[in-house]
Order: sequence, then C-alpha cells, then structure tokens
Amino acid sequence: MLVEVRAASINPLDKMVRNGEFKQLLKYKPPFVLGHDVAGVVTRVGADVREFKVGDEIYSRPRDLRIGTFAELIAIDADDVALKPSSLSFAEAGAVPLVAPAAWQAPVDVARVKPGQKVLVHAGAGRPRLHGHPGGRALGAYVATTAHTKDIEKVRDLGADEVVDYTSQDFAELLSGYDVVLDSLGGPNLEKSLTVLKPGGPAISVVGPPDPGFAKQLGQPLLAPVMKVLSRKIRKQAKTLGVRYSFLFMSASGAQLKTLAALYDDGTLRPVLDRTFPFDETLDAMAYVEQGKANGKIVITS
Repeated sequence: MLVEVRAASINPLDKMVRNGEFKQLLKYKPPFVLGHDVAGVVTRVGADVREFKVGDEIYSRPRDLRIGTFAELIAIDADDVALKPSSLSFAEAGAVPLVAPAAWQAPVDVARVKPGQKVLVHAGAGRPRLHGHPGGRALGAYVATTAHTKDIEKVRDLGADEVVDYTSQDFAELLSGYDVVLDSLGGPNLEKSLTVLKPGGPAISVVGPPDPGFAKQLGQPLLAPVMKVLSRKIRKQAKTLGVRYSFLFMSASGAQLKTLAALYDDGTLRPVLDRTFPFDETLDAMAYVEQGKANGKIVITS
C-alpha cells in the first residue's frame, strides 16, 4: 500500500544504519532513505490488500530493506501495517511502531514473561531504543527500572513498581533475583545486568553484540560463526554466572501493532514524546537525538 507520511520518529537505529554498522547484515544500496517507523494515511492499495482501504489512518514499522519513512510517501507491505490507535495523534502514533514492538517482543516472544515475574528495564523514562517497562506491566510482571532523579516520578506514573536513581544508586547492589533484564544501553551496563538475574534468566539487549540466534532470525546461518565471535565475551560472562544472553533485533509485524493499538487505546500503554520537528528540519532532529538530550521520542511531522 502507498502511505502519505504524517509523522515518523528518529531512532538510534537510523544513525546505526546510516553509519554502516549493519552493512554486513542489511545490504542497503546507497543512496537510500532512512526512517524505520511511520504514522500516516493510506492513499493507494494493491489488488490483493483486503484489510485496508484508501483514507485509513495507519501506523507501521516497514520491514528491513523496505524502510524510508523520512519522505512524503512510502510503499509498505500490508502485513507490516495496523490501524493507528484512535486515541493517539499522528505524532504520538509515529513515535511507537519501532520501539513498542521491540519492548513487546523482548518479554513476550523471547523471555516469555509470566504474571508475577520480576523484570528489570533500563532507562525507563523514554529511552529511544526501548519502550520498556509498560510492556512488562501489561503482562502482569513486577517491573523495576533505572532513571535519572528528575524522571523518577515520571517512570512511576508510567507504571514502574520500583525505580533506581542511577545518579546516586547502583542497581547491581540493590536488585537481585530478577527473571529478565531488558537492556538498551549495552557495554558495562549490560555486563552488570547479568549479576541481578536468577539462575537461567535471560538478559535481552537491543544494542549488545549480535549472537548466533540472530543469524537464524535473518535466515543467514552462514553468519552464525561471525556472530558467535562478536558475542563471545558477553556469552562467556553469562555462562559463568549461570544466566543467558540474547540479542534482539525487532522484526516488523502488523499483527503485533494491532495488539498494541488496543493497549494504547485502553490506556495501558502511553507514548513518551520529547519534542517534534517539522519535516524540513529532519537533519536537526537527527542531530538532537545524537546529542543524547532526548527525554522521550523525537518525531518529525509533515
């Protein structure tokens, strides 16, 4: 279907793809248009599209190799599309199609979180890479998160059961016995996260080194040895502690966006926006995200 773009958000993944960090896995041929999520209006549909019609307000995370939402129009596979949550504006809806499914896929598809389990979500105040703790709360989990002092009340309002102020507290000293950790920071933070897990529990990272399972997800098993080397250090640390490490690269799914739309409309989930930029200031929006100042999602609007 052809979609008129009304809003699209800036994600760290855009910078990573622009800089060629995934060029061995995602073979984009330059020049290409960035942009991994969108909210807009359907202007044309293909002959085999049945669920959508011209004029529908939709949101989507176009699949890899079909991105390009920093544009006026984009063609999207109908399987990657869902009707926009009616309670959200285009700007709000444009902020969630990448991060919300990632936050859903980590606890649901990878960790299979059950009610009553304990989940640690890092940077819960609106870290652009992960929509974080609302996904855990929607599953009935006990959710702890890390946040800056100024954001403690904000993350509590979003549903966190416990908040660690990372400016003055060390989460690894305060937390233990967690079933799952969802990491969006990587590096030393990811390594310390392994220590708060129960035996056998997974630390799932959206920024850590890709593991052999990612090669299977991509359908490129020949890359598994390379990814095994890239993730060797963190996997060895996890094994020593009796826990597990998994890398998550969010996959497009219109069906999941449909499920999430209901959670936004009933108030279970809420988007967290920092600010919006007009379309002709997209480069400024990218620079703003790269400065690390965003306290929520950055959205460009038409």
